[in-house]
Order: sequence, then structure tokens, then C-alpha cells
Amino acid sequence: MVKAIVGACWGDEGKGKITDMLAEKADIVIRFQGGSNAGHTIINDYGKFALHQMPSGVFNPNTVNIIGTGVAFNVPYFMKEMSYLVDNGIKNPKILISDRAQLLMPYHIAFDTYEEARLSDKQFGSTKSGIAPFYSDKYAKVGIQVCHLFHEAELMERIEAACTIKNVLLEHLYHQPTLDPKAIFDEVIQYRDMIAPYVVNTAEYLDKAIKEGKEILLEGQLGALKDPDHGIFPMTTSSSTLAGFAAVGAGIPARSIEKVYTVAKAYSSAVGGGAFVSEIFGDEAQELRVRGGDAGEFGATTGRPRRMGWFDCVATRYGCMMQGTTDVAFTAIDVLSYLDEIKVCVGYEIDGVVTKEFPVTPLLEKAKPVYETLEGWKCDVRGITDFNELPEKAQNYVTFVEKELGYPITIVSNGPKRSEIIYR
Repeated sequence: MVKAIVGACWGDEGKGKITDMLAEKADIVIRFQGGSNAGHTIINDYGKFALHQMPSGVFNPNTVNIIGTGVAFNVPYFMKEMSYLVDNGIKNPKILISDRAQLLMPYHIAFDTYEEARLSDKQFGSTKSGIAPFYSDKYAKVGIQVCHLFHEAELMERIEAACTIKNVLLEHLYHQPTLDPKAIFDEVIQYRDMIAPYVVNTAEYLDKAIKEGKEILLEGQLGALKDPDHGIFPMTTSSSTLAGFAAVGAGIPARSIEKVYTVAKAYSSAVGGGAFVSEIFGDEAQELRVRGGDAGEFGATTGRPRRMGWFDCVATRYGCMMQGTTDVAFTAIDVLSYLDEIKVCVGYEIDGVVTKEFPVTPLLEKAKPVYETLEGWKCDVRGITDFNELPEKAQNYVTFVEKELGYPITIVSNGPKRSEIIYR
């Protein structure tokens, strides 16, 4: 069976934990989009890890982990993460890299930094990991695939073509030193020996695996609201975060995806700019931020504090709809245990009219939250594995959200560890 694990909203919902948990029984885990610009925090028997490019199945010695064609593949970062895993007791993780994945080049990171500086107060809140320039090159057909590392003449030709375009921008727009194609070639060709043992035709590998009935997980980065087509454009990422794209980014038929686990957190958090209707501020936000998760609500990649808010049923319902959700994994309910009352955003007021439909960005910027208030349960719920053993008010919170969403909550996570989970 093929399952996709994706985010409902802005990302940071706990997808890494859900993937790590389901990977215990998975044959293959595939990263299908994004790059090293966002991370998954995982806590298991090996310790606590922040993964960025690595699929979250690396902790299972029986799982093959694949970097799919849709990934912005940063080779030095991949090698850094590989060393990080091995140094922390994960010996010989099974990794395969698609020969059609495209390389995040050194100049992509530089251009990301230059563009954010040029935009000044209108910047997009980029992590400066080179993601937007990478995908710009990919869709402009000046990107470089992993397979080009094994064809030196074509690699050099493609680097020269890219530099011709980029040097015009460097000289006349960014006023920065121009690129030397030969120096870039000499740097990038070193990637070949680093990754050669892992590079395969993953399309053929996965076709065979599906025909053999293997258990396959497709792991996404960020969430539905960061999708460039259906999210809070332009404050989005640069690759599709939807389960529908998982087939493309992994290299499998769309019809093979049977389950879509959409991960939603019991409150809201977001990194970067853009409309955030249920956002809270000040001491109220800081307390939730510090209590959030095992490490608090701080970005796994940048360490910057996340914006905080109450659970948003409007945004989450929309995210579940766009993901094609079959199952909702509802995470971090334990974090809310300190609250006497918990607000839930159930609608948006826009120009005096209340709606439950998630609007386009210009209207979203005008939206005001419509809240319902539920009673808190005021006790620790970690360690509970039976839903019926949760305090009644905690059960009420889950069932209220489920009714508002209209999608079944089949997994409830009540702590960051793999074992802190409730199946419904």
C-alpha cells in the first residue's frame, strides 16, 4: 500500500513523528519535494533528531529511504546529515537517490540571499536555502540533474549556459561578483563520488516495489497553505506541498496512492510571512510557544520563533480538502493541558460576512477570526494510549474539531515520542 503523509496548514505539524512511527512497518519512505529549507524533529529510541533532506524512515534498519525527483537536492547538506546520523548511532542507513533529481547549486543559495536583501522589507521570509532560485531554474529548464554528474561535457555545457544568464543579473541587478563556470564545475564534480553509491533509476525500482505490494510512505514538507498554487500565495514555498504532487515528485502513478494522512496540530504555528487569521501575540503566544512540543515552537532549520495561534478549523478543513485526506493525525494535544479555556477558530468574518470557506489571499488579509471557546482539561495526558482514557474535556476537544473538519481523526498524538500515540 502507498500512503502519503502531508501537512494540513503551514507546516511544523509533526509529520516527522508520524512518518517515523509508520516507518516501523514501511519498506520504503520517499521525500517527494522541498529541500533543506525546513525540518522534521523526531524523538525515538535513538534520541532526538532534526532532519531536513533525509526521509524520516532512516531510523528503521529495514526501510529503504529515497530522495525523489521532486526534491531540491543539496549534496553537501545530504553528506552532513549522513554524518550526523552515523555519529549518533544510525549505522548504514539505506538511501537511494533518483538519477533524475535536480541539484541545488552553490549559486542558488547566493541568489536567494541577494534577492531577500534586494526586497528589503518586502521579503518573503526565506530561509536562504536556495529553494526559490532552484525551482526557478528547474522550470526554466536550466537546472542540472544528478545524472549530469556522470556526463562531464554536458555538465560543463549546462553550467556555462546557466552562468551566462546569472552573470547578467549579478552584474546589473545585484551588483555582486560574477560566476566562474570552471570553478563551479570543479566544485560540483566532487559531488559525483560522494553520492555515486546511492544513485539509481528510482522509477524502475518503485514500479517493481508497487507491483510486489511493498508498504510505501510518501513524505511531504511544509503544509497545504504553503503550496504555490493553492496556498497563501505569494507567501508560499516553491514546490507543491500537496499529496497530489507526491506521485510526480516520487515517480509513481497517481492511482497508487491509497491513503493520505494529513497531519494537523492541536493549535496553530507558522514560520515566515503571510496571513495568519487565528494568530495570538505577547505573553499568551510566548507561553504556548515555549510549551509547544519537546523543544518549543522554534524552527528546526533556522531556530527562529514560530508565530503562534489557536486551532483554525477554516484553514485546516481547506488543507484537508486539498490534500484529499483519508485520515487526520491530530498532534500535540498534550501541549494544551495547561489552559483553563481553549479557543477554536470556526469561521472568518470578511467585510461583515462570516464564512467557513478559505478565501484567496487578498480577502484572507482582511479576515477576522470567529471563535468558539471550549473548556480545558488541566491535567497531563502524556502516556495515555486509549482515547477513552483521555479526560472527557480532551475527548470533547478532539471530537469538536473532527466535526468541524468533516474528516476522521484516526490518530491522536499526545507527546513527541514515538510511543506517545493514540489510535482511534
